[in-house]
Amino acid sequence: MENNTTHTQIHPEISAEDFIPATKNEKESLVVMRKSIGFWKDGFRRLCKDPLTIVSFVIIVLIAIFAYIVPVFYPYKYEEQIKGNENLKPMQYSEAELEQKEAGEQVFPHILGTDNLGRDYAVRLMIGTRVSMFIGIGASFLILIIGATYGAISGYIGGLADQIMMRIVDILTTVPDILVIILLMVTLKPPLQKLADTVPALSWIRTVGVPIICVFIVFGLLYWVDMARIVRSQILTLKENEYVLASRAMGAGSKWIICKHLLTNCMGTLIVTTTLQIPRAIFTESFLSFLGIGVAAPLPSLGSLATSALETLQVYPHRMFAPALLISVIILTLNLLGDGLRDAFDPKLKQ
Repeated sequence: MENNTTHTQIHPEISAEDFIPATKNEKESLVVMRKSIGFWKDGFRRLCKDPLTIVSFVIIVLIAIFAYIVPVFYPYKYEEQIKGNENLKPMQYSEAELEQKEAGEQVFPHILGTDNLGRDYAVRLMIGTRVSMFIGIGASFLILIIGATYGAISGYIGGLADQIMMRIVDILTTVPDILVIILLMVTLKPPLQKLADTVPALSWIRTVGVPIICVFIVFGLLYWVDMARIVRSQILTLKENEYVLASRAMGAGSKWIICKHLLTNCMGTLIVTTTLQIPRAIFTESFLSFLGIGVAAPLPSLGSLATSALETLQVYPHRMFAPALLISVIILTLNLLGDGLRDAFDPKLKQ
């Protein structure tokens, strides 16, 4: 009988030395790994590659400097009325100021002239921009808090509660917002003013301004529904992931899961939606001030400045064009910035 032994044949190009275990340095030289990049770092890296978004961000920073820093060093105050300086054109001096210049005194020019009460128009434009941006950013954060909380609870609970909460959102969506805003602005001012005068703890309302508080209340009552819808749709998808089930199995409560896991993973969407809400809030505030039910005098806003310029539009057109141009630039740059943030932090939406 032939012996059925198996003979191992070694390939001529393979030697016994090839089977020696690799050293630690040899193993590390073969490992090719990309450096770990977090969510924020990856988003900012994509953001920096978009030149239009960077330009929009720079413009917003310059407008913020114009509104918040320049008035600190500007020689005139927004409420200061200078007798004899009424209705000056840009870079024009009054007779009293010309006499001061002839006497050797230094007089800072009125860059954009003055209004009919002798107030420097440039500083009023700065303060008006500040007020409009403050209302826009503050109202957007209020919308974020209310909408994100409502949408997260609705999407996480689901079932009948979700259906009822969403029907409430549908009802609020069908309400004619402009009419409700006008009604609320008219009805809320007297009681808020009375509270500020009678309750010492609410005296801060006079400092902030009753019209501004009314604007915040209006936005808090009406404009959070879109945010709630977006957050709910995200939560309905995220709550089915395995890490939510694991967290629930480890004993985590609903509040912890919503705040720690679900809303954290919606952060990109929340940032983008909040950024896009700011120009909407600024436009609404400017529209209300243009109608005369927004920010009250002597505090200016871009909308109220445009309203006061209507009477003298043919003689002093710059009083209308300056606030209108600022409103357009702010809304345009914020929309472009929001689009860039959406592409950077939520690239799936772009696809």
